[in-house]
Amino acid sequence: MRKLLPALYHCDRDGRLAPQTRIIALSRGGLTDDDLRGKVDAQVRAAVPEGDDPAVWRRFLARLRHVPVDVHDDGAAHEGWRALAGLLAGHEDRDRIFYLASPPMTFGPFCRQVQQAGLVTPRSRVVLEKPLGRDLASARQINDEVGAIFAESQIYRIDHYLGKETVQNLLVLRFANAFLEPIWNSLWIDHVQISVTETVGTPGRRGYYDQAGALRDMVQNHLLQLLCLVAMEPPARNDRESIRDEKLKVLQALRPISGSEADRFTVRGQYAEAPGMPGYLDEPDRSPPTDASYRVETFTAIRAEVKNWRWAGVPFYLRTGKRLPSRRSEIVVQFKDVPHSIYPGGSPNRLVLRLQPSEGIDLHIMAKEPGAGEVTLRPVPLGLSFARTFGTRVPDAYERLLMDVMDGNPTLFMRRDEVEAAWRWIDPILATWESAGTPPEPYPAGSAGPPSAHELLGRSGRAWHEEEPA
Repeated sequence: MRKLLPALYHCDRDGRLAPQTRIIALSRGGLTDDDLRGKVDAQVRAAVPEGDDPAVWRRFLARLRHVPVDVHDDGAAHEGWRALAGLLAGHEDRDRIFYLASPPMTFGPFCRQVQQAGLVTPRSRVVLEKPLGRDLASARQINDEVGAIFAESQIYRIDHYLGKETVQNLLVLRFANAFLEPIWNSLWIDHVQISVTETVGTPGRRGYYDQAGALRDMVQNHLLQLLCLVAMEPPARNDRESIRDEKLKVLQALRPISGSEADRFTVRGQYAEAPGMPGYLDEPDRSPPTDASYRVETFTAIRAEVKNWRWAGVPFYLRTGKRLPSRRSEIVVQFKDVPHSIYPGGSPNRLVLRLQPSEGIDLHIMAKEPGAGEVTLRPVPLGLSFARTFGTRVPDAYERLLMDVMDGNPTLFMRRDEVEAAWRWIDPILATWESAGTPPEPYPAGSAGPPSAHELLGRSGRAWHEEEPA
């Protein structure tokens, strides 16, 4: 209701859905078609911009169907699968896209059941939401189960961060402009920060989050994918596999972190009660906290390194957490200082790519403040706001990715070997944390995270982007 259906509506409004396209919702709820349309009309209509043509909204609602299906029932005999088969009968020549916004343990059973029901065709595709498993072993199992039904070319492992305009513009900025490539290396870049911070907590979601945590939920997919796009080599072509090949090389070049290095290069925290805000263990939920609740991290920061010629010695700082002061997703490329400064008071240049809340790019340069007398320097951003510059609505990431699935373009989706390479790097960190048996470091809800996260950069005289070095 919050992401997928509004994205599909905007695709319909922009004329990108074929007239015969249908959107069929599958759930365990006993809804009728009219029930579903009523829910969508009540909950999604608010996301429709004012002035939209009511006829387009009616057309969109007419595409919607609902079929009650329980993935735990036998696919060949269950009435819901027979109803879905009847709804799709006679249209075997059309694309069929199965979007699984469901727990990862249901991916394999669902794929087996759609095959048993005779619904898999050569033009079928399946979209898998993250996180794909809990570790390398479970990710491989899911990939094996889904891969037994669908070919790798039919599987789309989605990470909506890769559909954001800023991420797309990062590739354009790097590979369609000549001025950055000569300095996009360890000779000129001091370090890179990638942050995804949230102000919200986990009310009503502790059951899920106890089993996920920030490392599995955000780092293994979102942050590592962003790291890959910053660090990857220029691909030979802008085609379906070249970009994914280069991303894989970055994941394979990540320096392993385990044992005592996990204590030095990783931080995990959990938000605690603060005035007006509950702690993680106090969030309202249907069930009381378990042992896992006391051990799970709601914040993590990592100092990563890419061991290759381009990035030797350049730290990549990854950070994500809940109940932090601001909601922001950004990539900060911090350049080194000028080799010999003739002006006092200068600061190094930095490139800031904002993914949310407002997408854009800022290049911070040093400029002289106007006035006679002594030269006074001040960092000034040269800014690109996509909404202001292009005067149009910035499409949601899901719009782009859903259209790519419909077009059969997997470039922005993770390949099996990418997913498994990411887990191969994450698993030793998880194993070290679990074997230590110590709880995450507490930090007050609404604060900037645990002190250790700031020490992670402070040990080398650096600071997170929103802070100024002391």
